[in-house]
Amino acid sequence: MGDHPRHVPVLQKEVLQILSPREGETVLDCTLGAGGHAKLFLQTIGPKGKLIGLDADQENFKIARENLLEWSHQCTFFHENFRNIDHLDLPPLDIIFADLGISSMHIDDPMRGFSFRHNVPLDLRFNREKGTAARQWIREASLEEIVHILKDYGECTQSRKLARLLKSNSVQTNEDVVSCAHKLFGWRAKHVLPQIFQALRIVVNDEIGSLEILLQKGPRLLKPGGRMGIISFHSLEDRAVKHAFRTRTTSKYDAPFTLLTKKPIRPSEKEVQQNPRSRSALLRAIERTPF
Repeated sequence: MGDHPRHVPVLQKEVLQILSPREGETVLDCTLGAGGHAKLFLQTIGPKGKLIGLDADQENFKIARENLLEWSHQCTFFHENFRNIDHLDLPPLDIIFADLGISSMHIDDPMRGFSFRHNVPLDLRFNREKGTAARQWIREASLEEIVHILKDYGECTQSRKLARLLKSNSVQTNEDVVSCAHKLFGWRAKHVLPQIFQALRIVVNDEIGSLEILLQKGPRLLKPGGRMGIISFHSLEDRAVKHAFRTRTTSKYDAPFTLLTKKPIRPSEKEVQQNPRSRSALLRAIERTPF
């Protein structure tokens, strides 16, 4: 089966160039999505290579397994958040890869509710069997907590006024959030709504917390000469990756690392034209120094 028609993996050439997968290597893809990047790795590591794939999202997980059926004998799949990688009894790894954030499948599927253009119950969880839906989080959170996430995770202007509106209107659906945004921002709401939904999505999925755990635990699983690459999509994620990777390259660690990207790798103009959603993608990578 081919890749999901609406999902285009970003920075494909750059990922292969920087992480340089080789025949027979073992790759951990922390964010399977539709399996686009995983397919690239499998085509490169050959029949003796192994791929371990994770995804917290049940629908993504099913789609990826279908798309990678041709290589199923080389793959091990876990319906799991990458924050739990130390619970999976993983072998030493040659490559760890993560493509953070939200996929086109989430945005385009009205039943998932990740787009403000679809009026469904306000949820925003990748795994609806775990955690707290966004509407419940808003109801239970303090005003200050909501102000904080709107400001820090969404970089929203007038975050306090917006937080008050969300609380006082007891939002239950995506349309309720849209209505609050229009009351406060008028015609500018369409520019602010993606930031609001991003902030709520990040907090209900604890995306920053999960990323920090991956950045702490992931490098320990790399073989000497192993590489770790992460694609982020907003400044909060990129700052966390940049800080963690630069910290890893200091001499205080027993197993020192080398930066493979002194500056983040960005998509080419051609890729952005073909896939506008790739515009914000940033790739950073490190290598565990061979002994």
